[in-house]
Amino acid sequence: MATILTPPRPATPERTDSTGRNGNGFGGNGFGGSGGGPESHGRSIPAQTYRTGMWMALVAIVMLFAAFTSALVVRKGGASDWTSIALPRILYFNTVILMASSLMLEISKRSLASGLTRRFKNLLYGTALLGVVFIGGQLIAWSELAARGVYLSTTPSSSFFYLLTAAHALHLLGGVIALFYLVTRAPQLAVGLKKPVAVEVTALYWHFMDGLWIYLLLLLTVRL
Repeated sequence: MATILTPPRPATPERTDSTGRNGNGFGGNGFGGSGGGPESHGRSIPAQTYRTGMWMALVAIVMLFAAFTSALVVRKGGASDWTSIALPRILYFNTVILMASSLMLEISKRSLASGLTRRFKNLLYGTALLGVVFIGGQLIAWSELAARGVYLSTTPSSSFFYLLTAAHALHLLGGVIALFYLVTRAPQLAVGLKKPVAVEVTALYWHFMDGLWIYLLLLLTVRL
C-alpha cells in the first residue's frame, strides 16, 4: 500500500508584545499580565507623581521655615536690642478658623468618597472661604500692629513676626487657589472624569499649612 506523505506544517511564530518580548514572558502571563499592563501603570504613575511632587514641596517649605526659626533663635540669643512685642489677639481667632477649615476639608473629602456630590462641593467651597477669612484676619493683625507703631523694621522681633506670618499667608494663599480650582472641577471629580488624587494632595497641603501655623504661633508666643 502506498504511503501518503503529509508535508510538515510551518512552525507558528511566537506572539510578541509591542516591545518584541515573548507573549509568555513579562508581557504575557508573567509580571505584565492582566493586572500589570501599560494601561494599569498609566493610571497609577500620575497619581504617585502628584504625591511625590507634593511631598517634595512640603520638604522645601519645612527647610525654609527651619531656616527662619534658626535665624530667629540666633538673632535673639546674641542681641541686646531685642524687644518683645505683644501678639494681636486676633491670631488666636485665626487659629480656630484654620483648624475648622481643616476639619471641613476632611469631611468634604470623605463626602466625595461616599458619592455625596453636593455636600462635597459645598464643604470644599466653605473650606476655601475659611482660608480667605484667615488671610483677612492676618491682615487685621498686621494693621493692629501698625496702629501701635510696630512695623517691619521697628524691632528685630517685629521683623520676624511680619516675615513668618507673611510667608505662611503666602503659602496658604496657594492652597486657597487650589481649593477654588477644585470647586470648579467638583462635578467632574464626582463622576470620576477628573483624578480624585488632586483632592488628596490638596488636603495634604492644607492640613500641613494648619500644622505649620500652630507651630509658628507657639514659636511667636515663646520666642517673641
